[in-house]
Amino acid sequence: MGTGEESRPDPSTEGPTSGEGAADGVRVAILAGGLSHERDVSLRSGRRVAAALRDQGLHVEVLDVDADLLPALERLRPDVVWPLVHGSTGEDGSLQDLLALLGLPFVGTAAAGCRLASRKPVAKAVLRAAGLPTPDYAALPQSLFREVGAQSVLRAVEDRLGLPLVVKPAGGGSALGVTVVSEASQLPGAMVACFAYGDEALIERRVDGTEVAVSVVDLGDGPRALPAVEIVTDGPYDYDARYNPGRSEYFVPARLDEAQTRTVGDLAVAVHRTLGLRHLSRTDMILEDAGTAWFLDINVAPGMTETSLFPQAAQADGPLDDLYVDIVRAALRG
Repeated sequence: MGTGEESRPDPSTEGPTSGEGAADGVRVAILAGGLSHERDVSLRSGRRVAAALRDQGLHVEVLDVDADLLPALERLRPDVVWPLVHGSTGEDGSLQDLLALLGLPFVGTAAAGCRLASRKPVAKAVLRAAGLPTPDYAALPQSLFREVGAQSVLRAVEDRLGLPLVVKPAGGGSALGVTVVSEASQLPGAMVACFAYGDEALIERRVDGTEVAVSVVDLGDGPRALPAVEIVTDGPYDYDARYNPGRSEYFVPARLDEAQTRTVGDLAVAVHRTLGLRHLSRTDMILEDAGTAWFLDINVAPGMTETSLFPQAAQADGPLDDLYVDIVRAALRG
C-alpha cells in the first residue's frame, strides 16, 4: 500500500503518453515509490525516466508499488516494466520474481543477481572469492550484540579491523544509516544509527582515496563502463549530500589518468559480470593513490534523479534519452 496520496505518482501530471516515433508503440510501466526509506528518491527517479521516455515517443505510465499495482499492470498490459524502486523489495529480487511470475519483461537484473547484489556482505564475499579487491569487513546482526554483549563485540571489531571504520546497514542504499567512525567512542552511536535501518550491520575498514562511481550498461553486446564520476563533498557523502544540490561537486569524466580510468572501468565491468547483472548497474569504489580500486557497493537500480550518478555518466557518454530507450529495447529482447 502507498503512504499517502500526496506522495503518489500522478499519471495526469506526467505529460503526454504518445507521440511521433513511438518506438513501435511500446508501452512501458515504470514502478516507483514503495514503502522503503528511499521512497521519495524512487518517485523522483521514476518521474525523470518517464519524462525522458515520453520525449522519445514511448507510451509510459508510472505506477506505485502498492495494493493497486497488479490491477494496474493488468489494465495497462505493458510491453516492458522498468522497476525504479530503491531498497528492500525493489532490489532484493522479490519484485523481480513477481514480474517473472506475471510473465512481464523488465529492465534490470533478474532475481538471482539482485539477491547477490542487494546484501552488501554477500556481494563482497562473492567478489572477494573472485579475486576482486574490497576492504576487510565484518557483518554482524543486532541479535548478536544482545546475546554476546555489545562491549565485547565492539572491542573485537576494533582489535581486528582497527580505525577508521565505516558502519552501514547490510542492505539498502542512499547512505542511510551510514557513519564514518574515526574514534572508538563513536562506534556505539554508529551501531545505533545503523540498526535504525536494518537488523544487520556491515562494519568495514575505511579506505582513503578518490571516491568514484562507475556505471555499466549492457545492451546485449556485453557490459561496458560509462565515464567515471568523481565525487567531492564537504564531509561524508551522506543522504543530504547525494540529493540536495550544492553539498557535492561532481567531475564527469573523473579527473583520472588513462591507467586509472581503465582500472576503475575494469573493476565495474568485472563486478557486473561476476554478480550476473543485466542491462545497467553502478559500482561505488575508492581509488587509492597507490592505484588499487576498492569495491564498496553495487546498485542494480541506480538512482535517476537530477543529482544521481548514473544519469551524469550517461550524459557524458551520449544522449541520455536515447540510452534509456536502448535500455527498454534491450529488456524487450530479454
